Amino acid sequence: MRGRGRIASVSSAIRRHIIAGVSAVLLGAAVSGCSSGDDAVAQGGTFEFVSPGGQVDILYDPPQTRGRPGPIRGPDLMDPSRMIALEDFTGQVVVINVWGQWCGPCRTEMPELQRVYNATRTAGVAFLGIDVRDNNRQAAVDFIVDRKVTFPSIYDPPMRTMIALGARYPTTVIPSTIVLDRAHRVAAVFLRALLAEDLEPVVRRLAVEPTTDTGPPQ
Repeated sequence: MRGRGRIASVSSAIRRHIIAGVSAVLLGAAVSGCSSGDDAVAQGGTFEFVSPGGQVDILYDPPQTRGRPGPIRGPDLMDPSRMIALEDFTGQVVVINVWGQWCGPCRTEMPELQRVYNATRTAGVAFLGIDVRDNNRQAAVDFIVDRKVTFPSIYDPPMRTMIALGARYPTTVIPSTIVLDRAHRVAAVFLRALLAEDLEPVVRRLAVEPTTDTGPPQ
């Protein structure tokens, strides 16, 4: 009886070892699946989010100290067959707004953003939305149509694009807005809903800022 008990104990240990090994393989496959594929966003970039004293309006100056986000790319909310990427806006100031149709403050903020876009787009300013946590694409489309928004948005229910926005960027703060200079360095971050009067002066200042790119901070 003692011999059979030892054999059963060894067999159980072997089974546990096999199960653990298979689980590790499956976990590794799942992780690699999240970072590959046509709709994935690679990590990277030099921007590291810092909010001194818990500020919600943060300006990054001088320009030489600004970091860059990682690659930002995803399907167009209004046309899933089309991909949008940050590099589509080379040489432009880019206002990136993270929003969701389920977000109350986003409903009042979006027309304000459209107002600034209308006022500044001829000055070399682009706007790019990132629609997050919206599993109902049609509801998000209706949100845009109802508010007559004309700038594009990436459709990103699982928030994959957020990886590219920088280390420690607060993904729970929605809406939030990142303003990139013409070299696509992070010049400002707003962790709140904005009025046109809050955003437009920042955008106009960056639109006339010298465009010399001295590279990311060392």
